[in-house]
Amino acid sequence: MQSTRTDLCPLCGNANQCDMASTADSSAPCWCFSTPISKEALAKVPNDQVDKACLCPRCAAGIEASEAAVQR
Repeated sequence: MQSTRTDLCPLCGNANQCDMASTADSSAPCWCFSTPISKEALAKVPNDQVDKACLCPRCAAGIEASEAAVQR
């Protein structure tokens, strides 16, 4: 069984910028505590990743990878 990488977004695999996952003794809350998270994005998280790794800001906002490429 593969272990969960808590520092990576479970949807796109990019760094999720989670302060809580970045250091073992971090007392800073994750950026997502004060940011709206797309319900559609949450619904796409694989069951084995739920409550184990944060989404990255782009996925949390509901921006698909294909949309991001168009916006660049």
